[in-house]
Amino acid sequence: MTVLIIEDEIMAQNNLIRMLGQYCADLTVVGTATSVASAVEWLQAPSHKADILFMDVELADGVCFEIFRKVDVEGKVIMTTAYDTYAIKAFEAGSVDYLLKPIAPEALQRAVSRCRARSEKPDMDSVMNTLVEPKRYRERLVVKFNDRMVPVPTTDIAYICSEEKCNYVVTSAACRYILDASLDVVAEVLDPEKFFKISRSCIIASKGIKSIVKHNGRLRIIPFVESPVELTVSRSRVDDFMAWLER
Repeated sequence: MTVLIIEDEIMAQNNLIRMLGQYCADLTVVGTATSVASAVEWLQAPSHKADILFMDVELADGVCFEIFRKVDVEGKVIMTTAYDTYAIKAFEAGSVDYLLKPIAPEALQRAVSRCRARSEKPDMDSVMNTLVEPKRYRERLVVKFNDRMVPVPTTDIAYICSEEKCNYVVTSAACRYILDASLDVVAEVLDPEKFFKISRSCIIASKGIKSIVKHNGRLRIIPFVESPVELTVSRSRVDDFMAWLER
């Protein structure tokens, strides 16, 4: 069987190629791509064909789901990512497998075995529909503290904000950590019952809200833990925010 690897991190690409050679030696890697655009270009070439496609969810120019909107994907798809947002629904869909990074050898072998057992093209419409509403959400976020990586329980988070091109997790105990992931990605992995993305630069936890005041036609949140930047609800999100707050 032939393999196309769609992954924007070269180290991750090389690691997957090495693991396939070690644990799935009968598979042949016939191509690699680092973005939605390069993946589409590869798949559109008449001479290119892959039986299995390993797709990182987040690519250099978008998410892998955009590939399905631009080109007909005929191979079996295995998604890979550091986030488990869609994991449960991916397994329920039955059309793709889903590997969390770092990829474990047994998980890789399981995914490849599932692909071998399939003889029909994945129903990507069904997959897309089932992936958009995950059942489970992250119980912790991995953040940076000096030279260490620290897991922070989501129950401890007061808010997450962007400041001077960096993202920070602020806990109820007023601890402040650097977060590598984008707010868009983090918003997808947090429980929407407990967290709300009030603007492009802030996600607030319901337990982190002390009070709300009107400010220049907008809503300004006063958090229990003081913020160096103003936490303001975008005008376009005010109605949704109030509905979330009053649920």
